Amino acid sequence: MQKISLKDDLQRNTYPGRGIVLGKTPDGRKAVAAYFIMGRSENSRNRIFVTEGQGIRTQAYDPSKLVDPSLIIYAPVRVLGNKTIVTNGDQTDTIYAGMDRQLTFEQALRSREFEPDGPNFTPRISGILHIESGKFNYALSILKSSDGDPQSCRRYTFAYENPLAGEGHFIHTYMHDGDPLPSFEGEPKRVEILDSLDAMTELLWTNLNLDNKVSLFVRMIDLASGETETRIVNKHA
Repeated sequence: MQKISLKDDLQRNTYPGRGIVLGKTPDGRKAVAAYFIMGRSENSRNRIFVTEGQGIRTQAYDPSKLVDPSLIIYAPVRVLGNKTIVTNGDQTDTIYAGMDRQLTFEQALRSREFEPDGPNFTPRISGILHIESGKFNYALSILKSSDGDPQSCRRYTFAYENPLAGEGHFIHTYMHDGDPLPSFEGEPKRVEILDSLDAMTELLWTNLNLDNKVSLFVRMIDLASGETETRIVNKHA
């Protein structure tokens, strides 16, 4: 798979929905995890990211305007020992609980499927970073309906061992804007990763659609020390 420009890919797509990027910095010293959310409705746009323990959660920016919290209020990022879990829904907690009981990433997700928001049936996308003894690997998962048919769930997991420096993989919920919204197709996209946390944050936030972007989380983890640096950007600051 050819490496693509993350900048160009985001600029061409007004509505990728929610997205996860995992990878390694060009100097090979840090793991990278990023997650963003977008929204078309007032309810979806009325959100911010806030820190919670070692992870984050979504929160209503204006609680008086919150209509239905069921699919928009959740913890996108949680940390379990040397594992960082990143997802677009409350399956973060499912993965955390399952892996805490020694289930694998895939096994933990067996109890979940796409979101019950027909006619979109938004895919559940999930990622996990595992760092140990200065090395790391990551995996990405997508649970999606069968071309919009909710009778069948398609489950795909993509695992990346000893990822290459300077690159990562990008998966998002929707191919593009539409009605209904078309689910992501194919393998996660192979994209460039930058050395600087600030540069990586700017790359993502600047090129997400101005009207639809809501919040962004970016974290870099030093593979040798385990130390983390995090940036959170909210449209509603």
